[in-house]
This record gives sequence, structure tokens and C-alpha cells, in this order.
Amino acid sequence: MKKIRLLFITLIVFTFSCNSKMKKDTGTLSGEPTDVSKNKYLFLDVHNLKPGSVSAAAVAEVHLKDLATQGKFGVSFIKYWVDEKLGKVYCLAESPDSASVYQTHKEAHGLVPDFIHQVDHGDEAKINDQSDLFLDVHNLGAGNVTAEAVADAHKKDLAAQSKHHVNFINYWVNEKSGVVMCLSEAPDSAAISNTHKEAHGLLPNEVHKVSQGE
Repeated sequence: MKKIRLLFITLIVFTFSCNSKMKKDTGTLSGEPTDVSKNKYLFLDVHNLKPGSVSAAAVAEVHLKDLATQGKFGVSFIKYWVDEKLGKVYCLAESPDSASVYQTHKEAHGLVPDFIHQVDHGDEAKINDQSDLFLDVHNLGAGNVTAEAVADAHKKDLAAQSKHHVNFINYWVNEKSGVVMCLSEAPDSAAISNTHKEAHGLLPNEVHKVSQGE
């Protein structure tokens, strides 16, 4: 009787050990893959090319190469913006980390970004297509801004925007570097600066007229 009981206990221990190993190796008991999207973060990268050296059409072709390559690195490119005049390109993506964004660009076409910002964002408003698109940049300094503070400032922008015929669409903030980027529709760059000035006094360091792609 004791031998039978010992054999039964041994069998239970062995079964538990096998199941634990399967769960560790596959992530689930059934062997289904884990949901990697839960481990993705939002990144906005910046390419500083030469003024006049880039066109929206050329960036659209390059973006297709990113889309063809992104799956290999677990990246999902969402949107991009181009300032043809100053040769700047901004790309928004979901990714496990900044290195994966960099490697996707490198393998796809070799045009790697100068900066990659992990960002928080606000609620996106609808584009009305009645004005030009602008991306303005605030360089507030490392450690000088929080996502909560930017959310509060954005509410003040929304309250003041109609006076200047501006439509703020979204914003992105990197707390670590102190960089805030705002996307808006406006008649001109002055209208954006005036809205920020009246709303909270934080004027942008740069304002770029951009075209958007997806």
C-alpha cells in the first residue's frame, strides 16, 4: 500500500513539473503565443535631413519600406509628418523599445533617426482639412515637464484655440528629455504661437508646416 501511495505522489510531482516547464517555455499552458502588443510603447522619432532634400512623395515610398520591414522587429508605424522646406521627418510608432524602431529604419532604407522619443499622448481630435497642418516643438529641458502638466496646458490651448482659428489635434510629451510636440491645423504658424501664448505662455521653439502620411 505504501509503495502504491509513493508511486502516486511521484506521478503527481512529475506531472506538475512538466506543466510548469511548458508554461515557462510557451507563456501559456496551451502553448499559445503571448500578446506582445501589451509590451509595446509609443515612440516619435525625428529625422533631420538637409533643407530642401526631401519630398512628401519620397518619404511615402520610404514609409512603405518601413511597413514591409516592421513586423520583423515587432514595430507598428502609425503616422508620419514631413517638413519639405527644412528637411525634417517625424514618425509615430508603437514598439517594444527604441532600438526596434531604429533597426526597422536601418534595415528598411538606411535612413536612421537622429532622435527617438518615448512619448505619452492626449486624446486625438478630428482633422477638419480646412487649414494647413503644423507640428510645433517645445524644448523645455530634461526633467522640467510631466505628462499631467502638459495635459493641463493642452486643455488651456483647446479653450483658446477658436479665437485664433486653430484646431489642436494631439500632442506628445517625453518627460525624460522635456520635449513636447503638438499637431494642429492653423492658418499660419503665428496663430499657433499666439494660441499658446494666450493659453499658458509656453511658446514653441520650432513650428513646422507639415504634410501627413499613414
